[in-house]
Amino acid sequence: MTDKVAKLSLDGKTYDLPVHSPSLGPDVLDIRKLYGEADVFTFDPGFTSTAACESAITFIDGDKGELLYRGYPIEQLAEKSSYLEVCYLLLYGDLPDSVQLKDFENRVTNHTMVHEQMHYFFRGFRRDAHPMATLVGVVGAMSAFYHDSTDINDPWQREVAAIRMIAKLPTIAAMAYKYSVGQPFVYPKNSLDYAGNFLHMCFSVPAEEYVVNPILSKAMDRIMMLHADHEQNASTSTVRLAGSSGANPFACIAAGIACLWGPAHGGANQACLEMLREIGTVDRIPDYIAKAKDKSSGFRLMGFGHRVYKNFDPRAKVMKESADEVLGLLGIENNPTLQVAKELERIALQDDYFISKKLYPNVDFYSGIILDAMGFPTSMFTPIFAISRTVGWIAQWKEMIAEKNQKIGRPRQLYIGEKNRNYVDLRHR
Repeated sequence: MTDKVAKLSLDGKTYDLPVHSPSLGPDVLDIRKLYGEADVFTFDPGFTSTAACESAITFIDGDKGELLYRGYPIEQLAEKSSYLEVCYLLLYGDLPDSVQLKDFENRVTNHTMVHEQMHYFFRGFRRDAHPMATLVGVVGAMSAFYHDSTDINDPWQREVAAIRMIAKLPTIAAMAYKYSVGQPFVYPKNSLDYAGNFLHMCFSVPAEEYVVNPILSKAMDRIMMLHADHEQNASTSTVRLAGSSGANPFACIAAGIACLWGPAHGGANQACLEMLREIGTVDRIPDYIAKAKDKSSGFRLMGFGHRVYKNFDPRAKVMKESADEVLGLLGIENNPTLQVAKELERIALQDDYFISKKLYPNVDFYSGIILDAMGFPTSMFTPIFAISRTVGWIAQWKEMIAEKNQKIGRPRQLYIGEKNRNYVDLRHR
């Protein structure tokens, strides 16, 4: 792995820094011994140029517009696979055979119900509580209900905790949604697939039969698959940092959910839809595009371009197919917001300004459209993201726990405060 050495000259001394070559991506300078040898450390706000861990799970090439899960292109998985098959891949490293997949699906399906006493826990929240607030609290409280899967040093308990969270997060999120709209909780239905079961728990009511539409179920499955993992993003890094202290897995995932709640992270598709609603009607689109092109306006179009992907978001291409299928099924004739979305998409794919700036519709643009068309309020967009990303968080957490040289996270700082000062008695101040 180490085949080169970089040299750092500082105050007349030279220090050797090993250079690691990954299987994909740029070389990495190893600075672990720099502080001990040279009494200096690096400054990297946001850790955007720092590799905090080794990982074999997900790889992103932003310049090429490439996203790989365990080496498999996301486009191939979205076309041929399912969310639970991708979960298996992320957790165990390889695609399952038919027997392994069936066993995994059964294990997840048989753990979808939550402890009955957790129903009472929901009553502690206000009736209008945001579903993400409820999700953070209830997932964190799982450690109070499932004592037999909190020992991180026991591989079997780690496995049980992983299956439980993948299985129960849709149930908890659906309960949070039902609680927020004043409807009764709907129990999981083992005859349905993972995505269909979630839709059933969200939209069915005891008074009448609800049949899950396969097109909507497929679209939800794709949303979950495309958001399952995304390398060392803010919420994943939060899970790893919390896990490095030895915290139980439920607490770690709750920490990840809390981080995901931030509008700069998991709230992007909600912000996109709110922008579409602000535009309101198709005839107002030119005014907003003019504002977007005017740097002095301070306005930016949400759902276009991506911080990581410089050419295109590979997930967006797949999501566009689902968006077209869903809108074809449900129609947009009587929905001004979706009409605005389709016209804005058309303009963005043809306008020279958007093309030159590489402001393509991203995955958040399409997922927001789909979820809105399905009938989800914007408050449920981020909880659905959390359901999808849970398997990625768990896979990253398990990988970190298994590291031989795993250490508690301890970032450094560039201190700019006061120097040593002597205490002054109160009467002399």
